[in-house]
Amino acid sequence: MSAVRGKAMISSPIFYQLLLLSLVLLCFMLHVLWPYGRTSACSTTPQPTPPPRKRSKEPKPFTGLLSKPLCDACAHAADYRPKAPSAPPPILTCTRGRKRTIDTQQQFCPDQDCSYYGWVGRGNIRSNGHPGGKPWRQLQCISCHGYFQQTYGTPLHGKRVSPEILVWAVGALAEGLGIRAVARVFEVDPNTVLAWLIEVADHATAFSRYFLYDVRVTQVQLDELFALLSAVKDGAVSAAEAIKRLERSPQWVWVAIDPESKLLLAIDAGDRTLAMAQCFVHHVAQVLAPDCAPLFLTDGFREYMTALLTHYGHWVQPARRQATGPNPKPRWMPQSGLLYAQVVKTVRRRRLVRIKHRVVFGTLEAVEQV
Repeated sequence: MSAVRGKAMISSPIFYQLLLLSLVLLCFMLHVLWPYGRTSACSTTPQPTPPPRKRSKEPKPFTGLLSKPLCDACAHAADYRPKAPSAPPPILTCTRGRKRTIDTQQQFCPDQDCSYYGWVGRGNIRSNGHPGGKPWRQLQCISCHGYFQQTYGTPLHGKRVSPEILVWAVGALAEGLGIRAVARVFEVDPNTVLAWLIEVADHATAFSRYFLYDVRVTQVQLDELFALLSAVKDGAVSAAEAIKRLERSPQWVWVAIDPESKLLLAIDAGDRTLAMAQCFVHHVAQVLAPDCAPLFLTDGFREYMTALLTHYGHWVQPARRQATGPNPKPRWMPQSGLLYAQVVKTVRRRRLVRIKHRVVFGTLEAVEQV
């Protein structure tokens, strides 16, 4: 009798636990299977689904940048400190001998240690004949007693070839004739033609930078073209390898042109990156006058906006929105006269299907007026 009672006492807690678990499962099944949704749907009228919010197509105002974008060309220009121009040296007048008949007023002494270096029309240069029967004259500086040829600083300096052959060869290269073809036509070595091309390109660059400055235009079109260039990096490859790979090196050609006068303001070659865009816009800014802010027109390349904002921007202190608290941080904003628009073209199967205009800086009325 006592053994049976003990077993009943031991099994009672297990029975109550199983009963409690069964009740919990029953409540859960009723909660899941009970048709709450049907009764609520039948009792209430269905509400229409609100339409999705459409994004506004109006352009948002530019809020500015917290830091000025970095331009390597501007950093190098800031590090370079040109020497302050000293007082002009005295004009030298030769009183002995016969009067000079050779005009040397446009020549200057190339010796950087000479006090007359870079000064034109000071009377320190005189002609010294044609030594060795060469066609070019030899000049002498009276101040430092140095000699130099009349062709110093030009592609003709130190050349044994006649100027006519050099001019015709460079003209053939400019018309698109290859280096080896020019070498065969003029019966010279291809390495010689390559040296001519490099020297003429450097001279043309220096000539353009000397005469092309403080330009005032109303529009500037910037574009980059994927083409086959004839460019050689100094020391990167040998001369023979450069000639072989010269016309097979894909590069991007960056061009800035005034559409009204068809004047090429700048031409650069490089990759299609932000650093190259900064360098290219820096060159354009150096050519334009400091107070000239024309209308810039580009394609949809997004790095142009950063490059233009770097060179045509200024710091602006935003107004405070609250009476208390710290002042807002200054923002790098575009200048008030900066106008920049993009012309985005959509091409499918080599056919132009759509043109879209987008005003980035400025107003549409100001752009259309220009």
